[in-house]
Amino acid sequence: MNRLLEGDVGSGKTVVAATAAFAAFVNGYQTVIMAPTQILAQQHFNTLKQLFSKLSNSVKIKLVTSATSIEQSKSFDIFVGTHALIHQKLNLDKVALVVIDEQHKFGVEQREHLIKKSGQGQIAPHILTMTATPIPRTVALTFYGDLDLSTLTEIPAGRQKITTWVVPPEKREGAYGWIDSQITDHDSQVFVVCPLIEESKKETMKDVKAVTAEYKKLTRLFGKLKVGLLHGRLKAEEKTKVIKRFRNRDISLLVTTPVVEVCIDIPNATIMVVEAAERFGLAQLHQLRGRVGRGLSKSYCLLFAESPSEKALKRLNAMRQNLSGFELAELDLTLRGPGEIFGLRQHGIPDLKIASWRDIDLIKKAKEVVKLRYDTVT
Repeated sequence: MNRLLEGDVGSGKTVVAATAAFAAFVNGYQTVIMAPTQILAQQHFNTLKQLFSKLSNSVKIKLVTSATSIEQSKSFDIFVGTHALIHQKLNLDKVALVVIDEQHKFGVEQREHLIKKSGQGQIAPHILTMTATPIPRTVALTFYGDLDLSTLTEIPAGRQKITTWVVPPEKREGAYGWIDSQITDHDSQVFVVCPLIEESKKETMKDVKAVTAEYKKLTRLFGKLKVGLLHGRLKAEEKTKVIKRFRNRDISLLVTTPVVEVCIDIPNATIMVVEAAERFGLAQLHQLRGRVGRGLSKSYCLLFAESPSEKALKRLNAMRQNLSGFELAELDLTLRGPGEIFGLRQHGIPDLKIASWRDIDLIKKAKEVVKLRYDTVT
């Protein structure tokens, strides 16, 4: 099996992976699950422990990160970890299933290294990659037929659709007033995402929002509200403390870098503000939007854009009009190209003599015709 599982937040991708891992366990094999961050790996570890806790034949699960010690790996059935799975000396000779979560956060070589390490050449493991927004190269592979595709279209009952707005500079002050009223009247919580940690000295980057400066600005602007700061340079303990305070509603606005793109689950957070949204790709914007809308309250995503190019404005309008991760990924493919099918580049426009990657519907139909013809002949 070489399959891509595409589904938005809350659609049940983790449960599918757990079911596949249990099938491997029943047949006497191991499973490896790789996630891009330590927080997400820990979250998967806790979820799997809870799911398998009621089984009579308990499944032994090991968390592998740069902070964990190496134990006798043969005694575990499921390994859940970060990039440390690639670098640590683990005995993975009985691994029959490799699960790669948030696939767009890993490079081609990283994924291949983990797959080659699993099975130690004796077993060709099944590959299950999971994401809400596949990268262009992955979408192209599904079109070529080298990668099977499964989609999860359902979301938890009662969850409302997220309304997305593109906010121009002249409407910024009005947006701030609306955010203030949402927090005051509805006890909402807000993410404010900036591309940089500190303001850049480069001329071309000097106007790009940075969390340190934005934190000070919003602290003054929303004087009565508690504002928090989160970014990648904080120590792990500090990050955990800030997220815990936000989850416990001690913080109303969390000013952060895209470090919250995956694994942050705050059901009471209903507003996502993305500064300099034109600097983000479709996949990242969709992932950031997925941080809200996890509860039963109406949620919103505000994309602040200072001076977007024509192509950037097309991306932002696509976000406003579309909630489907895979449809956004298809648009991303047409905008950025598939990269190299047999190489390492995950996006980029190749030279096609006749066809165009914008002809997605035609490519799909051609694939269906070839498959039908092949099935008829065989």
